[in-house]
Amino acid sequence: MAARMIPEAIQPYLPYILFLPGFYLLIKGADWLVEGASSIARRMHVSDLIIGLTIVSFGTSMPELAVNIIASFQGSADLAVSNVVGSNIANILLILGITALVRPLTVQSSTVWKEIPFSFLAVIVLFVVANDRILDGSEQNILSRSDGLTIILFFAIFMYYVANLALKGQADALLEDLPEETMGVGKAILFTVLGMIALPLGGDWIVDGAITMARGMDIGEDIIGLSIVAVGTSLPELAASVVAARKGNSDIAVGNAVGSNIFNIFWVLGLSMSIRPIPFSRAANLDLFMVIVASLLLFLFIFVGKRHTLERSQGLVFLFFYVGYLVFRGFTG
Repeated sequence: MAARMIPEAIQPYLPYILFLPGFYLLIKGADWLVEGASSIARRMHVSDLIIGLTIVSFGTSMPELAVNIIASFQGSADLAVSNVVGSNIANILLILGITALVRPLTVQSSTVWKEIPFSFLAVIVLFVVANDRILDGSEQNILSRSDGLTIILFFAIFMYYVANLALKGQADALLEDLPEETMGVGKAILFTVLGMIALPLGGDWIVDGAITMARGMDIGEDIIGLSIVAVGTSLPELAASVVAARKGNSDIAVGNAVGSNIFNIFWVLGLSMSIRPIPFSRAANLDLFMVIVASLLLFLFIFVGKRHTLERSQGLVFLFFYVGYLVFRGFTG
């Protein structure tokens, strides 16, 4: 019905027109959902700790999740996978690169020895479940429902670790993102409903726009997902990390980026696979390899120069690698 009300001359260009507004709806929808649901939970006397562990943690990964579920249902497997893997590359090379330029980042010991290795483990697990042809001799690489459930079990282990950190008062990032004030019941319900509407609508506009652009420019959906969509869905993490760095909370800035990488694979991709199996192209292994390189670079830089600190010069190296990789993938794709 809505499509009939739009002039026929405009309809072919509609995916392009709605692409950028889709990002606004996606990001704003996640904010509305977190603010509204957090206020409702507080009025039900749920502790800030539980809200941080559930609503806030899951809410920050909602943009990637919305895009992935819609892309997988529309049969755009390359877009679904490249969005997650591209976001993980952007979280380390782009977000931490920019944030380190704003202010050198001090990294906590727990992040160095637990969270960064856990994010590295996430990539290795994804490589193992994705490469059926290499490891099992299968005819096709499929991210199956059983693979998705296996990955979600890893996510449960990570959430157990985060809960223990929070109980010890070490997971400040969870409470840092909580809305400071509790809004009225009506407004909270309205924000929650608006968020639940805006997230899938924005995700749908982004997926339609990405597919249309890929076809119109005769390039792969994986390149669009790896670059524009991945960066767009990572904007909340970029904003949060930069603000945290400016406030001197560098541990939150780093933890936000690394934690998002773990969420993206173990939760976003795991849930997407559990809902509907996703074909995995062998070309995506190149992107997985880049996530591994980025993770190893982050771990290495923490011990080069000033110990447990990501310096401005290292942030520049991250940005150089990120731009160089996107250019390389653009040509090879």
